[in-house]
Amino acid sequence: MLLSVINIHRRFEIGGGKFLEVLKGVSMDVRAGEIVAIVGPSGAGKSTLLHILGMIDRPDEGEVLLEGKRVFDVKDEALASIRNKEIGFVFQFHHLLPEFTAAENVAIPALIAGERLSPSLERANVLLADVGLAGRVGHKPNELSGGEQQRVAVARALMNSPKLILADEPSGNLDSENAQALHSMILELREKHQQTFVIVTHNKEFSAMADRVITLVDGIVQAPR
Repeated sequence: MLLSVINIHRRFEIGGGKFLEVLKGVSMDVRAGEIVAIVGPSGAGKSTLLHILGMIDRPDEGEVLLEGKRVFDVKDEALASIRNKEIGFVFQFHHLLPEFTAAENVAIPALIAGERLSPSLERANVLLADVGLAGRVGHKPNELSGGEQQRVAVARALMNSPKLILADEPSGNLDSENAQALHSMILELREKHQQTFVIVTHNKEFSAMADRVITLVDGIVQAPR
């Protein structure tokens, strides 16, 4: 199993010594090469869960295993290294650096990992071609459409050949045409790279394309399939 989530709890202090429990014993598994959609109403804990899967946040209770290894047993510095090398992220807003070209933005995770600039840019160009932007590698974000910017963000997530890509409403800020194109592209990338995706989405068409759908309601998994 690529990823196992075991009885995850996460609570946040809301003042006056009171706590809000956002995740209430979530368990799930993700197999390599799967696309898993996480759906549910706003406030259900989907983004909190994704942050824990991506090691951005730590659970109060429970375990996350990546290829059988407990990720939260290590200190924050080691955890950051695992996150950079093993996990790719795509968010609703692309978070591209405006002063950098598309290729430079895509190369950033490799540079953070200590790779040299020239081979990193070469790989970035290949990945941009994979997402249909071979002719846009030298363009800056303000020269790209919203759909193109999100494709750059997907290419950036692939940069370090991560075991898992986590996406939080990746098409939530796109019109229907660009959203559909992004969804199709993710399916194509899964086939080409055997890439694993866990995607939080409100888009019913997108969730229907996933291999499995996990529904989260009030911090509890309701109906995995």
